[in-house]
Amino acid sequence: MILLEIIFLAIALAMDCFTISIVSGVIMRRCEWPVILRMSAFFGLFQAIMPLLGWFGVNSFSSYIESIDHWIAFGLLAFIGGRMIRDALVQDEDIHFSPTSLRTQLYLAVATSIDAFAVGISFACLGYDRCSQLAMPLSIIGIVSFLFGVTGNVLGARFGCTISRRLQPELVGGIILIIIGIKVLFSHLTE
Repeated sequence: MILLEIIFLAIALAMDCFTISIVSGVIMRRCEWPVILRMSAFFGLFQAIMPLLGWFGVNSFSSYIESIDHWIAFGLLAFIGGRMIRDALVQDEDIHFSPTSLRTQLYLAVATSIDAFAVGISFACLGYDRCSQLAMPLSIIGIVSFLFGVTGNVLGARFGCTISRRLQPELVGGIILIIIGIKVLFSHLTE
């Protein structure tokens, strides 16, 4: 793969992170830099690690995980999205979706990086046969995902007050996560 192809691949992988970061920024309504940097770092880290795991696993167990990876991503996104919708509809002070939660951020990072596992499998099929060959593509994927996470959070926080006056951000965010999950599921089932 040439550099431009790797950059486009990284952008494509980072789009789900970007969308979820915008929703998180809308919910937070302000730039909480430690939270934004941690969430973005998780996105970058998992987007970079999952292709590596896919590459490592291509010979040993890829056929097992490849057949259900879309179901795992769908399940995680539907679960988180469903909780967000419930939180928006149920007026209970004890229930609140929080993008600042470490556990929520880890779930989101894993859920959005499942597709990156398949990218690692494709790297093996494209002739990447040494770990050292993956250093540059994985670095670019991680950095782009990190930058898209930061940008999405900042944009969401910047426009969050305007959006949240008109819509319930948790409801919209939950619907978006479920739609992303359905998109992942549908794209794999129609291949």
